[in-house]
Amino acid sequence: MQIQLAPSAAADAALTVYPVGKDGLPQLDWGTNPGGAAQLATVAAAGQRFTGEAGTLLDLVVPNGAGARRVILAGIGAGGDNDWAKAGGALVARLLTSGTTEAVVDLSKQAAVQPLAVARFAAAAAQRAWRLDTYRTRLPDNQKPSLATLTIAGAPAGTDAAWHAQQAVTKGLELTRTLVAEPPNILYPESFVERVRADVEGLGLEIVVLDEAAMRDLGMGSLLAVSLGSVREARLLALRWQGAGQGDPELALVGKGVTFDTGGISIKPAAGMEDMKWDMGGAGAVVGAMKALAGRKAKANVVGVCGLVENMPDGAATRPGDVVTSMSGQTIEVLNTDAEGRLVLADAITWTQKTFRPKVIVDLATLTGAMIVSLGNEYAGIFSNDDALADQLIAAGTATDDKLWRFPLSDTYNKLIDSPIADMKNVGPRGAGSITAAQFIQRFVDDGVKWAHLDVAGMVWADKPGTTYDKGATGYGVKLLDRFVADNFEK
Repeated sequence: MQIQLAPSAAADAALTVYPVGKDGLPQLDWGTNPGGAAQLATVAAAGQRFTGEAGTLLDLVVPNGAGARRVILAGIGAGGDNDWAKAGGALVARLLTSGTTEAVVDLSKQAAVQPLAVARFAAAAAQRAWRLDTYRTRLPDNQKPSLATLTIAGAPAGTDAAWHAQQAVTKGLELTRTLVAEPPNILYPESFVERVRADVEGLGLEIVVLDEAAMRDLGMGSLLAVSLGSVREARLLALRWQGAGQGDPELALVGKGVTFDTGGISIKPAAGMEDMKWDMGGAGAVVGAMKALAGRKAKANVVGVCGLVENMPDGAATRPGDVVTSMSGQTIEVLNTDAEGRLVLADAITWTQKTFRPKVIVDLATLTGAMIVSLGNEYAGIFSNDDALADQLIAAGTATDDKLWRFPLSDTYNKLIDSPIADMKNVGPRGAGSITAAQFIQRFVDDGVKWAHLDVAGMVWADKPGTTYDKGATGYGVKLLDRFVADNFEK
């Protein structure tokens, strides 16, 4: 679907959309035959309990001279950026496969609308239109997307620039969703790297890739322990964006990229194992965010690093009880091979620090089922060694609707992963599973480095539609990270 901006709405538009604030229907200017249109709208709104709440729609046919025209009223609630986003997403959800091919959103009657709000509306509309139909060969015509063009008319000055930035974020988010949604026989560490390399070509990102031989030479025994049972070789992928000139990146984003997770020797139950194709959602968010930053030419130096492995059981796989040595030199007793994401992040974070020397690290991982037990599918969990950093990330999540909820870290929890024969074990007791996982990762963060861990296990895949996505891959994290960089790192 194409989004385009126009100075004014065409008089002969087959479908016109008017944004309406909470209880704002009486103020709407209907133009031709205002009395009849206003009366129909009032009756219809009362019958359908439409009051302009954000994300609600009212579909009408109103008088237009001697004829009639179709109008949709799109509720924008109090008019905040997220309210406009809800309206854009809801509109495309209604129209995408409806048979309608084009629609015009008329903003000419809106007072004091902000460019960012309009851009968020457009971005949500574009994001809600994303689908992966690659493998559907017999899709009925009435299930195929029909909406080809959404024109936004009468937007305020400054919308072009705001939309350019939001369009870059949308393209990054689409990359993330595609990677998360692809089946595991198509997407594995090597193909993940090549897919990303092709997708970001020409954006100015510096790409570094390490194969297993290079990682073995560096002593990445923790990450490689996860990959031992797979015929697919592991990879470490780094994308570097130097938008603020020369110098080390101030911020590093590190993502867990387990392209399929059977649990290894500690094998998962068969029911639902197919969902583990999205266990690379953290890495997917990192590369999507890096594409967004490069696409909008962010004035910041950022590096994104992805540890990419496939966790499979075979005769060479890591066993429960094995002890492995990480790149940091710390030893790990592997009690459960299904607690593999933290093993990947341990070496990825160590390599990132040694190679790029960032002041701040944010890692993202679909790390623990315990996080879903705690928060369901409404928030991701955040753990941090720095209160200000945690507040910045939570604020970015609130602004973009990629919401975060903070959990504690303490020495009491840290002691729960001490091992009797190694420096640490990779799992603690059943209780506080998400916290002990975060404590494990923190042991690989250098002194003086600000760090936050986002456990996004409940957020990268959805079983029901949301504001900007249908069932399936959500792209969680891309908008959050982009806003976090924009608010705190751009020069």
